[in-house]
Amino acid sequence: MQILDSAALSAALERIHEAGVPGVFAEVRDGDDVWRGAAGVADLDTRAPVTAELRHRVGSITKTFTAAAVLRQVEAGRLGLDTPVARYLPKLVPGDTITVRMLINHTSGLAEYLPYAYPSLKAFPDLANTTPQSFDDHRFTRFDALELIRLGVDAPRTGNPGGSPGFYSNTNYLLLGELLAHVTGTTAEDCITRDVIERAGLRDTGFPTGTEVEGPHSRLYESWFGLLDPPRDYSVFDMSWVGPAAALISTVADLNRFYRLLLDGEIVSQESLAQMRNTVKVVSQEGRIIDYGLGLHPAETPGGPGFWGHGGTVWGGGALAMTHAEDRRQLALAVNRQRWNELDDAGRPQPHPIDHALAAFTRLAMGQG
Repeated sequence: MQILDSAALSAALERIHEAGVPGVFAEVRDGDDVWRGAAGVADLDTRAPVTAELRHRVGSITKTFTAAAVLRQVEAGRLGLDTPVARYLPKLVPGDTITVRMLINHTSGLAEYLPYAYPSLKAFPDLANTTPQSFDDHRFTRFDALELIRLGVDAPRTGNPGGSPGFYSNTNYLLLGELLAHVTGTTAEDCITRDVIERAGLRDTGFPTGTEVEGPHSRLYESWFGLLDPPRDYSVFDMSWVGPAAALISTVADLNRFYRLLLDGEIVSQESLAQMRNTVKVVSQEGRIIDYGLGLHPAETPGGPGFWGHGGTVWGGGALAMTHAEDRRQLALAVNRQRWNELDDAGRPQPHPIDHALAAFTRLAMGQG
C-alpha cells in the first residue's frame, strides 16, 4: 500500500468538488498516520466551508450497526441466526422459511417497501410516479415502521427465501429493528446505541431525535436525477421512513473507528465477524450484482481487495466507509449532493464527472491510486 500523500489526497478531494459536489470531506487512516480533508461549502447560501469534523446522515451504513446489534443478541442466545423470523414475529412474517440470517444478507425474498409507499401511502420515493413536490409534501411525515414492513411483506416476492441472487431490501432491516425490540424490550435505536455505538466509544454518532441533524453539519442538496435543478436542500427531514435501515448520523472519524474495532473483533466476536464476512450474491438497488455479507460487503473498487464496509445515501447526502481487514488502511467519505446523474430514455443513470472523481479519490485513499 502507498503511504498517505496529503497533497495528492487534497487535490483529489478538490476534484470531486470541482466536478459538481458542493462539499466533500473525508478521513483516511493508515495505522497512526491520519489525514483529514475537506473541499467546498457546507451551505450554498452562506458559503460556509465544509470541515472534516461535521456530522452527517450516513444512510445505509446504518445497516452494519444494526447487523452488529443483532449478532450480539445471537451471541447472548436471545436470537438464532438460522431460526425462522416467524418464531419471534409471527404476525409480521408468516411461515417458517425466512430466517434471521436471510434478513441480514438480503436473501429473504421480501420486496423493498419503498416503491409501494407511493400508491399505498401517497408518499415517496417512486421514480415512476413521484414528482419533486412529494419530497416537500412528506418532509415531516412520521411513518409507522409496521405499516412500511407490511407493504414489503405483502408485495410480490423477489425470489425464494435463501435463493441466489438475493435482492437488497430495506424491508429486511426494518424487520431486524422489530426483532431487536422484541427480544430486548426496548427500541432498536436504544439497543444499537447501547450495544454498538457506546461499546465502540463513538461520541458523535447516534439516531436523530427530530428532523434536524444536531450539532455542526452540512446542508444536503438533492438533484433527484435532474428533476431538481438547481439541487434542493433536504437537510431537514423526518427519517422514520428508514429507521434502523438508514437513519444514523455520524462523522468520518467515528465511522473509521467503528469499522476498525468491528474488523478487529471488538464489537462482535470473531465467530460473528466471520459470519458477517461470509458473502452471497445480491442485486443492489442500482441493479448490479454485488457480494454482500451480514450488513457488510467487500469493496467494489477494482484493485481494492481486503477492504470491507458499507455505503449509504439519504436525500441530498452520501457516505462511504471502507476498512482493510488485515492492513491498517481506512477511508471514510461524505458528500452533500446526491443523485446527480441524469437518466437516459430507458431510465438508466448516465455517467457523470462526479462518478469519475469519486472513484479516483477512493482508489488513492485505498492506496491503489
